[in-house]
Amino acid sequence: MGQAHLGTALVTGASSGIGAVYAERLARRGYDLILVARNRDRLDVLAQRIGNETGRKIQTIVADLGDPAALGLVEAKLREDASVSLLVNNAGVGTHKSLLDSDVDAMAKMIELNVTALTRLTYAAAPQFVARGTGAIINIASIAAITPELLNGVYGGSKAFVLALSQSLHHELADKGVRVQAVLPGATATEFWEIGGLPLENLPKEIVMSASDMVDAALTGFDLGELVTIPSLHAIDAWNQLEASRGALAAQLSNNTPAPRYAGVQ
Repeated sequence: MGQAHLGTALVTGASSGIGAVYAERLARRGYDLILVARNRDRLDVLAQRIGNETGRKIQTIVADLGDPAALGLVEAKLREDASVSLLVNNAGVGTHKSLLDSDVDAMAKMIELNVTALTRLTYAAAPQFVARGTGAIINIASIAAITPELLNGVYGGSKAFVLALSQSLHHELADKGVRVQAVLPGATATEFWEIGGLPLENLPKEIVMSASDMVDAALTGFDLGELVTIPSLHAIDAWNQLEASRGALAAQLSNNTPAPRYAGVQ
């Protein structure tokens, strides 16, 4: 597969967890890599290991995507490097505190990373992919996108944005040769939980998937052509029914008269 000429995959949040597994799996599939993360030491160790094991060309960009200047460097790379054929928007942050217990500045920073940075990187990559008639964007969302009551609501809202953006991008770009996939992991065994204030040992083992299994399932979903991949969901009919209901609802949502239930006392 090393001679497949798949181009270059740019992976954000690549130094550990889900991003690091994506990096390794994509290199084994035949992609060269541009790995983006804040931690230079981890990034260098990962890049050297993957390069040695796969022989692929690995570049690194040390960047905090919450910093507009650093984000701009990655945007420029996506616009200017014609070899990039896949963007994996994986960088993100979460919290497990309730809304009212959360610091609003921390919530704003979460939005900057989970929403703004992801949007700007997508806007940098998508026009290049459209111009070339090929390319793919994989956006790592969360099951919180469809279950915002489960965790912090700003986190859930940010991931609902990622899902909605992905669905809209697919609608606009599918006929232009550009693939879009939203991945909705459930609880995954990464540092995400520790950083967010809820160490993994506090979670029931039966709900936590390894990062390797999650990414392998997500890439299989990508191969299957799925727009939305929910690795933990066994009863896929439940998701298909939800989407079918949403689609059927669309034609009824805008009307020039209020619904009869609102024709009450004036």
